[in-house]
Amino acid sequence: MNVPAQQNVVAYTAQTVYNGFAHYNRQFQRITDRARRRFEQQDWKGQIQDIGERVELYDKWCLKIHRKLRKELGATIHDRALWSEIRDFYGSRLENVPDAGFMKTYFNSISRRVFGTIGTDADLEFIQPPPEEGLESLAKRRYPCWENIEDTFREVLRDFRFKIPFLDLDDDVAMMAGKVREYAARHGLDADAFHRFEFIDSHFFQGARAYLVGRIMHGDRRYPMVVALENTGEGIRVDAVLLYEQEVSNVFSYTRSYYFADPTSVVAAVHFLHSILPRKPIDELYTVLGRLRQGKTERFRVFSEHLGKTDDLFVHADGDKGLVMNVFTLKSFNLVFKVIRDQFGYPKNTTREEVMSKYRLVSNHDHAGRLIDTQEFRNLKLPARRFEQSLLDELLDGAAESIHRDGDDLVLNHVYIERRVRPLNLYVREESAHAARAAIIDYGTAIKDLAETNIFPGDLLLKNFGVTASGRVVFYDYDEVALVTDCRFREMPEPSDDDYGLMDPGTHFFIGPNDIFPEEFIKFLAMDADLRRAFLDVHGDLLTPGYWRDVKNRRLRGEIVQVVPYERRLLSAVA
Repeated sequence: MNVPAQQNVVAYTAQTVYNGFAHYNRQFQRITDRARRRFEQQDWKGQIQDIGERVELYDKWCLKIHRKLRKELGATIHDRALWSEIRDFYGSRLENVPDAGFMKTYFNSISRRVFGTIGTDADLEFIQPPPEEGLESLAKRRYPCWENIEDTFREVLRDFRFKIPFLDLDDDVAMMAGKVREYAARHGLDADAFHRFEFIDSHFFQGARAYLVGRIMHGDRRYPMVVALENTGEGIRVDAVLLYEQEVSNVFSYTRSYYFADPTSVVAAVHFLHSILPRKPIDELYTVLGRLRQGKTERFRVFSEHLGKTDDLFVHADGDKGLVMNVFTLKSFNLVFKVIRDQFGYPKNTTREEVMSKYRLVSNHDHAGRLIDTQEFRNLKLPARRFEQSLLDELLDGAAESIHRDGDDLVLNHVYIERRVRPLNLYVREESAHAARAAIIDYGTAIKDLAETNIFPGDLLLKNFGVTASGRVVFYDYDEVALVTDCRFREMPEPSDDDYGLMDPGTHFFIGPNDIFPEEFIKFLAMDADLRRAFLDVHGDLLTPGYWRDVKNRRLRGEIVQVVPYERRLLSAVA
């Protein structure tokens, strides 16, 4: 061992792990803090880069600390009794420390790397969730309501001001007050009788928007209130006031990019959000705040508790079988599990490594409200008896690199877990003609939203898209995604007179790996004539190379279009 002689190995190792977390957290904070400057300078490209940089930090610091401990502890690193002592010592130092759960999750990540833990290990990990932190540990700004709410909102906007002045503060105040009074009238409330407004004392940055996240207090009732701020280049303006649970839920959706925010306690901020979004899973709130590993920990804990209380079986997920992934679900829980097959069906010609790289690309990219957040798990252990037999046989026969049997358990060596949505191809068959038409129109809008954020889905079949509970179309099959800027969008050639046409590509027509023929997209529109007509009426430009070239060229020139998750304020509202 190379541990300094004057230090106890238990204390030294615990401190080393803690120091690793502290380094990670400081870098996480530095990147987060840049978001304010990015917003003020309209540096959207820089913010997109920060998404990826921040996502990579956690594994980077886990790897550094694991290597350091391997070097300094030598063979002792695999002493289970020692690590049990280290865990207890580490935990005892974190009692009543804000966000201690993050530090314990980091310890678990190091421990699992050291021992290659499969499933969970109660002797070496922190298993029980940390006690909830009260909202008193969260810094909030409180604004009592007196004679009128205009004065209150003026104070709110001044407190949350930027270096860039407001474009028209009076207009913004009037708009906020009008929205709140309209909401109150619809619900039989007196807006001027509200007791106070409370906002988390931090801007929440996402894309080209800064949000103020708060709630309206009225007696023992509370209502959500989120204010979206836009930097127009000429000044800051209030772009939207969100007061309904569903529209606020969309802003914190599992299809949105991770926020850059600096609350005094992330745990308390999550529980504040949960107080206004009670139907939103806690794990998704951790994730959308950028604390991906804590989101994974919470998701697994909740899922494990559910598994212990139920007896239904894992079955194939609804929809067409994937050529690259085995996808299964537990009907009583709203997740799907995706494991990579050993061999891919025709015409897929990708590799396992390429598929995994596509999922990493999506994780580090702007989700634009159209990409489902996917969590990557390793060494997940589930009872084999909980699998429907044909599914179990298929997994063991066709996904040996991803799964193996361990006695009575099935170990998922590598699996992606994401929220379950209804496949679009099933949805349009099951729902009314009106709902199906709306979904097909939104399918085209989803493709355009992704294109504007530099994502080409690759495979446009309806089965690779899904419909969320709120009726929004999202994309979830990432094995063929590409950056729009890496693609070459081409016209279909005219057949030659000798009738070889495309049949002789070596001589007449070379097709490169990133060549895309938008006119061919019509083949993917497996829908009835009415739906196809509705799609083409609104989104026929998607079938033209010109549309895609325009998106690509604008992106190459540095233009970035932001997709916002709400109905925007009418521009005419600004004088």
